[in-house]
Amino acid sequence: MAVKIISAVIKGIEARLIDVEVDTGRGLPCFNMVGLADTSVKEAKERVRSAIVNSGYDFPVCRIVVNLAPADLKKAGTHFDLPIAIGILAASGQLMLKDCSGYLFVGELSLSGELNRITGGLPIVMAGMERNIENFIVPAENAVECSYVKGSRVFSFCSLSQVLRFIKHRDCVPCENRIPAVPPSAGRPVSNFKDVIGHDSAKRAIEVAAAGGHNIILSGPSGSGKTMLAERLPTILPVLTYEESLDVTRIYSVSGKTDCSGLITVRPFRSPHHTSSAVALIGGGNSLMPGEVSLAHHGVLFLDEILEFKKRVLDILRQPLEDRRISVSRAAGTVVYPANMMLVGAMNPCPCGYFGSSRECTCTEYERRQYLSRLSSPLIDRIDMFTYVNSVPYNEIRRSGKAEGSEAIKERVILARGIQKKRFDGSGIFLNSQMNPKMIRENCGLNPAAVKMLEGIYDRYHLSTRSYSRILKVARTIADLECREEIGLADVIEALQYKKYIYEEI
Repeated sequence: MAVKIISAVIKGIEARLIDVEVDTGRGLPCFNMVGLADTSVKEAKERVRSAIVNSGYDFPVCRIVVNLAPADLKKAGTHFDLPIAIGILAASGQLMLKDCSGYLFVGELSLSGELNRITGGLPIVMAGMERNIENFIVPAENAVECSYVKGSRVFSFCSLSQVLRFIKHRDCVPCENRIPAVPPSAGRPVSNFKDVIGHDSAKRAIEVAAAGGHNIILSGPSGSGKTMLAERLPTILPVLTYEESLDVTRIYSVSGKTDCSGLITVRPFRSPHHTSSAVALIGGGNSLMPGEVSLAHHGVLFLDEILEFKKRVLDILRQPLEDRRISVSRAAGTVVYPANMMLVGAMNPCPCGYFGSSRECTCTEYERRQYLSRLSSPLIDRIDMFTYVNSVPYNEIRRSGKAEGSEAIKERVILARGIQKKRFDGSGIFLNSQMNPKMIRENCGLNPAAVKMLEGIYDRYHLSTRSYSRILKVARTIADLECREEIGLADVIEALQYKKYIYEEI
């Protein structure tokens, strides 16, 4: 008898539905699995056999064939254990097939029949809902994560025996859908800009970057406070919307980085070490896992000591910075991961870290230029803003009065982002940094003085078209922070200051 059970397979951060077809018939006792299954799937035979027996059911002694259709799609993962076990019991007459229809099954089985947590639970439920499947049977540890999909009916269990009892008696209610209108933040941030004394110009640059989603690099002597400023950037960003939370959680679910708390509601802040490889940064490997640029989706990717990264690794960032996504091609296949993140870098002006400070620099001019050249010109063009972070003098450290806190800065950032959201309504983008050339022409109107200023700068510094466009995007954000429709001369001058440093140094 042949039966069909619905399951799914993960491809990148998307999921595709799979038909687990099980046939039991005459012939020598054997257990064959076909349909481009990898080692983790084929090992399910032993787990399923022991789980069925230890759950009090009979494992059929006959010829068993399991086909994972479509057969031309590679299958990987341990979440096929449960649908295979259900299919074998239904094909051998121990379950009624009609009782299994309309449900999507995923779950890893232990030898004792317990259901273990799987990766990718959220995208599987989302894919099922797109195919009009509303009922899902998942491990208990995936229940919270899966219950955030609107309209889904998620049934969670701890063991195979519980699943079989539910199929026979329907003695369980679905998990309650957890759909907040606006996801709450995970508590009040410990860090705050009010703890940062001085650095007014750097704070302003970070505020502009946060308002428009611009990439920014902080440069300055060692110990001047670059990392401290960057780590406080998430405290002035708005909370994730429900749709953004689903996007972020889906990536972390595929990576196996979610916990039982379910939906991720705070913007990611990823800070990989400068010894990280290209695969760690952009993703890949044998299982085509997401890299740091994707794990920072809708958040911040902070590269501390950015010039200590290998130049080849940094240049790989060109595509995700431009396209907001990363395409990873390996022998196992090709996947596309989202990478809509803010890049924040921190760098010293020289190898010793003291050039431009009160301490003596021991580096030669040649060494400084070689050090700074690790940022290639094409990568520099993709960085919207550069700002210098000076060391804070003693009298400023001791001054009375408090610095502006993250709450006040965040209000201005949210207001500017609200203007951008209204401007780009229906276009599929939400921030000035995401504008294409047509949108720049339509939304970056300059007054005559600003036009004259930009014309002179363009010819003097031989700017590329990409660099010119990014200056306009930053100027548009500065004008939005001041609630101005037209970009003025002051906006352009400030935007040019964020490019000035790098052209003087390199």
